Amino acid sequence: MTDSALRPAQDQPDAAHAAPVRYPARAPIVDADGLLRGFELHLRELPVAAGDEADTRKATDAAAAHLLDALGASDVRTALSGHHGYLNVSRPLLFSDAIARLAPDRFYLEISPQLTIDSELIARLMTLHARRYRFVIDDVRQPDEGFAKLLPYAHAIKIDPARFDPDLLQRLAKALKSAGKLMIALNVETHEAFEQAKTLHFDLFQGYFFARGSKLSARRVNAPRQALLNLLRLLSSDPSVAQLEAELKLNPVLVMHLMRLANSGEASIGRKVATLRDAINATGTNRIARWTQLLLYADGRKVRLEEDPLVQLAATRARFMELASTRLAAANRKVVDGAFLTGVFSLVDAVFGGTLEETLDVLTLASHIRAAILRREGQLGTLLGAMEALERGDWEALDRASAALAPLTSCELAQIAIAAAAWASTADQSKENEGLERIEE
Repeated sequence: MTDSALRPAQDQPDAAHAAPVRYPARAPIVDADGLLRGFELHLRELPVAAGDEADTRKATDAAAAHLLDALGASDVRTALSGHHGYLNVSRPLLFSDAIARLAPDRFYLEISPQLTIDSELIARLMTLHARRYRFVIDDVRQPDEGFAKLLPYAHAIKIDPARFDPDLLQRLAKALKSAGKLMIALNVETHEAFEQAKTLHFDLFQGYFFARGSKLSARRVNAPRQALLNLLRLLSSDPSVAQLEAELKLNPVLVMHLMRLANSGEASIGRKVATLRDAINATGTNRIARWTQLLLYADGRKVRLEEDPLVQLAATRARFMELASTRLAAANRKVVDGAFLTGVFSLVDAVFGGTLEETLDVLTLASHIRAAILRREGQLGTLLGAMEALERGDWEALDRASAALAPLTSCELAQIAIAAAAWASTADQSKENEGLERIEE
């Protein structure tokens, strides 16, 4: 995104700035091809103290403005990587004047059918709909009267297929398609659930099926991945330039990527790199290692990194672990050095299929990294658990993790996660380590 996702801020009550900014958590939404098409942004709403009507309205507007401050942060805009954000809005937030600051072309507003669907709410939806705000009915469990009242204003409908009677779901899907509504499948956690939802003609899918290891979905296991794995083994042994050059020459695609990387931005040595040896020296083994680790997750198709959910998830985890580990009170060098590896290899079973333990056996990883990935042990394991809580929008689990990660608070962990997502979403080669470079195979 190049322009702000929020309209210019209005004067806000001081109360909106009194508490730490609560950054949202990000969860992927993909299409039938498994490519990113949006992110659900889980908001952690501020509590509003009870009072008379005027005071409550003022406090509600202050809390809404505070939440919108976080959505307007540059890292949040970058983390969306040009995709839409899906926001679950409460009734107070929906009625707050502060919602007018939200640009309608960047966000979908999710309405729970569990809200009280009265004439006041419908009137508010009509007003916002006329201003081009688009709505999603979230987690529909029964096509009842309240659902029917919301439907005319809905752009899309979110449904958990596992909670619906199959015959009823088929009839509902047919009716929604006839009405021109998009269907989004919730809680798609396995490849089997993804395939089943596709047969029901869902358009978009929310869940982490793409990050689950499965021998039935080993489409990423191919010769280039094996070459990357061999290169990673070599990089872990502190190779000489001659050894690295010989290994890279076995895969011309890797050489092409490395030459492009070496000639970009501050990685350049001040002149055009013409030889592989110069490219290795210009880029450095540490950066080559990181780049290779993340390339393991890249889809075999010609897919932009910003649209590959597994690359985005692995890169975000790795960067989050790296950034957060440096701010731990008792973190030693071993923890900091192992943080990026812990994040990036926590999903490696999704690349090769099989169990995570079987896949980790193929790699040469330190025991504390294996313990963090397999059993969530130690500081690295707790950090990984905190990142998983953020992926789910599980604020209570995040609070429990942050209690063991002093001095990091839940708010700070959420901010670090958004910064990590922004790094992963940046295909910008203008600066050293600015973000994840775009790889086109």
